[in-house]
Amino acid sequence: METDIKVLIVDDSAVVRRVFSNELSRERGIKIIGTAPDPYVARDKIVKLKPDVITLDIEMPRMDGITFLKKLMKYYPLPVIIVSSLTPKGGKMALEALAGGALEVISKPSAAYSVGDMSVQLADKIRAVARVNVKERLNSVHRSHPVKPVTLSRALTASTNKIIAIGASTGGTEAIKTVLTGMPPNSPGIVIVQHMPANFTTSFAERLDSLSQVTVKEAHDGDSISNGQALLAPGNFHMLLKRSGARYYVQVKKGPLVHHQRPAADVLFRSVANYAGANAVGIILTGMGSDGAAGLLEMKEAGARTVAQDEKSCVVFGMPKEAIKLGAVDKVASLGDITKTALKMIGN
Repeated sequence: METDIKVLIVDDSAVVRRVFSNELSRERGIKIIGTAPDPYVARDKIVKLKPDVITLDIEMPRMDGITFLKKLMKYYPLPVIIVSSLTPKGGKMALEALAGGALEVISKPSAAYSVGDMSVQLADKIRAVARVNVKERLNSVHRSHPVKPVTLSRALTASTNKIIAIGASTGGTEAIKTVLTGMPPNSPGIVIVQHMPANFTTSFAERLDSLSQVTVKEAHDGDSISNGQALLAPGNFHMLLKRSGARYYVQVKKGPLVHHQRPAADVLFRSVANYAGANAVGIILTGMGSDGAAGLLEMKEAGARTVAQDEKSCVVFGMPKEAIKLGAVDKVASLGDITKTALKMIGN
């Protein structure tokens, strides 16, 4: 019989601590072992209670969450989920936390985001990250080398109308960074779904743009897709590929949650299957759950080539595993080889 996942909630708001404790205590397999109003109290409780997972606010008195996270990853690495407010500042800090070793980010409940929906998502994320060996992951990140951009012949990109579609969730921010920084400046147009709340995707797109040879921007409804550009689905909106004559563009819209997610990879992949067919390559990266698996299968059945990240390089081998199980994947590759594999598929 599996033991409950022990969770410590770190937040300076007494209301948030109480709401999270009440909501998560109802969830199967999760046990709230304590709460802390700041990192100093949290430090003592971590040593005493030995939690499996921590939820961590970023903006706190006495010591901010980023500073605490860095200390934690150095001396006592364990799975951390960032719970942040839906502000541009919160988005930038959450990205810094993900780069610093946190595994997931979720927004605090707001008028647009009910406590019920949030607690279901948070519980799912807790279950997903509880099994991650953070110490081993940090060591592998330190050992890995930056991926050199692949070269792609100008003739190929000029003469074809290709699309690369990417779906990711837990661990995806760093995985997508690795894939995009390996892309040449004349790469085919790229469309991306990463499970992230609103405002966080704006900061994420800006960060990717600063690191990549391709232009990266958060998508707006009607944006054209062109070579050398990647469009990231905005948080809390689905993104679909559309086509008008020879022009590909994206539709950005609301709609029901799919696999508890908006944006969802399945929504994007299905639209790519419909409008790009054999002109597309689908990439499914690290992430919890099964989002993207059925859509990737539709892409493959429409003639697209597909690649999944391998288990060893995934933070959570959920989405790729489900896609492989469905028979939706042509090739499984390590994270460092994904870009090269996808571009080779484009060439073929």
